[in-house]
Amino acid sequence: MKKNYIYAGITVLIWSTLATAAKLVLNTFPNFEALAVSSVFAFVFLLVLNIVKGSFKEMKKYRFSDYLKMAGLGFLGLFMYSALYYYGIAELGSQEACILNYLWPIMIVLFACIILKEKLTVRKILAMLMSFCGIIVLTLGGGTAGSGNRITGILACVAAAVCYGLFSVLNKKHSLDQNVTMMFIWLTTAVCSFASNAFIEEWKPIEGAQWIGMLWLGVVVNAVAYLLWALALKGADDSAGIANLAYFVPFLSIIISAVVLGEKITVNAVFALVLIVGGILLQSLFKPKAGRRVAADVSRT
Repeated sequence: MKKNYIYAGITVLIWSTLATAAKLVLNTFPNFEALAVSSVFAFVFLLVLNIVKGSFKEMKKYRFSDYLKMAGLGFLGLFMYSALYYYGIAELGSQEACILNYLWPIMIVLFACIILKEKLTVRKILAMLMSFCGIIVLTLGGGTAGSGNRITGILACVAAAVCYGLFSVLNKKHSLDQNVTMMFIWLTTAVCSFASNAFIEEWKPIEGAQWIGMLWLGVVVNAVAYLLWALALKGADDSAGIANLAYFVPFLSIIISAVVLGEKITVNAVFALVLIVGGILLQSLFKPKAGRRVAADVSRT
């Protein structure tokens, strides 16, 4: 159990840089191009990791249906999620997009109750409502100003949250090796992104220091962080406990965006984050001794 929380903690630190890094990259490149290139880096990193670990021997046992499942997870969970979130970041301020995106841990808890039959307790409901109120406060307050369409940006971030919440729960049901699964998921994301770029956008050449941003998004944020999060969630008996840790990301992300991008931290944002962190503490720290572990009914594929 401690290992799962260590994985989740490292992921939180990495994901705190996502909104700022993506905002910097998307100021220069179209959404699908940035997603395509960073996904290739993620795929290559995980390919090397699987070669070193000898995971390809295990892949020989997989059925065609297993590969279809991995492709489906990739399309739903990381292509659709990332494309929608990148669009939201481009249209809104990075602080507002990040906070809105953090509806997805709520979606994990809800989908876990529906699909995995995890118990929905009063404590979970109160924690979700408290953190959700923090998101509402920030959204209604206007957040930081973006340069695009505010309404479509908000809708994109909410839709991204639904996609990733459902993906996380479906991936927990998925019984195949997570290193291999994430490799194919990012391959699917790269293929879909390149196809979308070819039909929708105009390709722009990447030069010099711009490669650093792509490498950070691809290797660290995409490959390392998503893999660690998948491992943390898959090994947890109670998805809600791990999912609520993710609410620390917008708190850290706002600080990073203020330092790097110069975005103002508003009183409204601080109040929203107090509610969000309060929800985390309610769910994760103040549990009664009885019922600390909730058995998840995980179906094997």
